[in-house]
Amino acid sequence: MFGAIGRWFKAVWYKLTGQIDQARRGLDTDPHVMRAKFDEIIKGKVNQIHTYKQAVAKLIAQQEKKMAKVKSLTEEVNKLEDLKAGALAMARKAVAKLQGEGKSKEQLHDDPEYKKCLTAYNDFAATLTEKQDHIKDLEGDISEYDGSIANHKINLQQLQRDIEKLKSEAADAVADVITSKEETELADMINGISKDGMAKELQDMRDLRHEMRAEARVSREMAGTDSKVQEAQFLEYARSTTATDEFDALLGVAEDSEAAATAPIEPKETEKTGSDSILPE
Repeated sequence: MFGAIGRWFKAVWYKLTGQIDQARRGLDTDPHVMRAKFDEIIKGKVNQIHTYKQAVAKLIAQQEKKMAKVKSLTEEVNKLEDLKAGALAMARKAVAKLQGEGKSKEQLHDDPEYKKCLTAYNDFAATLTEKQDHIKDLEGDISEYDGSIANHKINLQQLQRDIEKLKSEAADAVADVITSKEETELADMINGISKDGMAKELQDMRDLRHEMRAEARVSREMAGTDSKVQEAQFLEYARSTTATDEFDALLGVAEDSEAAATAPIEPKETEKTGSDSILPE
C-alpha cells in the first residue's frame, strides 16, 4: 500500500515537473525573454570585466608606487654617494694635516676628526648598500608587474571581444527564434494544427469561398445564364465550322468536292423550246 502511494506521489511529481519544464521552455523561447536573458548575461560579463579592470588598476597603482619608491631611493643613493665622497675627502684632509704634523698611524686613528670622518663614511656606505639592495628588490617587483599587467591587459581585450561577439550572438539568436516561431506558426496554420484560432479562421474563409462560388453557380443556372452561354458557344462553333467547310470547298480539299470529282458526269436534259416542238412541214 505504501509503495503504491509512493509511486502515485512520484507520478504526480513527474507530471508537475514536466509541466514546469514545458512552461519554462515556452518562456525561454519567447524572443523578449531571450533578449532579457542575453542582456543579463552581458551585464554580468561587463561587471566581471569592470571588477577585473579594477584589480589590474590596483596592480598598476602598486607598480607605480614601487617605481616612485625606486626614484626616491635613487635620489637618496645619489645623496649618500655624495656624502660618502665628502666624508672621505674630509678624512683625507685630516690625515694630510696630521701627517704633516708628524703624527703616527696610531695617532691618526685616535684623532677625533679622523674618527668622525670614518664613522660618517661607514654609516653612509652601510646605508647606501641597504638602499641599493632595496632598489634592486623593487626593480625585480616592477619587472614582474610588467609581465603580469601585460597578460591581464591581453585578457581584458579578449573578454571585451567576447562581449561584442555575445552581443552579436544575442541579436542573431533572437532573430532566429522570431523567424522560427513565425515559420512554425505559419506551417501549423496551413496544416490546420495551430492552437491560436488562426487555422479555424483560415478554414472558415476557405469554406466561405466555396459557398460563394456555389451560390454564384446556382444563381447563373436559375437565371439561364448557363444556357445562354451554351447557345453562344454552339453558335460560335457552327459559324467557325461553316466557314471552315466553305474555305475547304474553295480549295478543293473538302470531302464533298472529292466525291463530286470522282463521280461520272451525266448529260443534262435539254429544255424543250417552242422551235423544237414544231414539226417541219
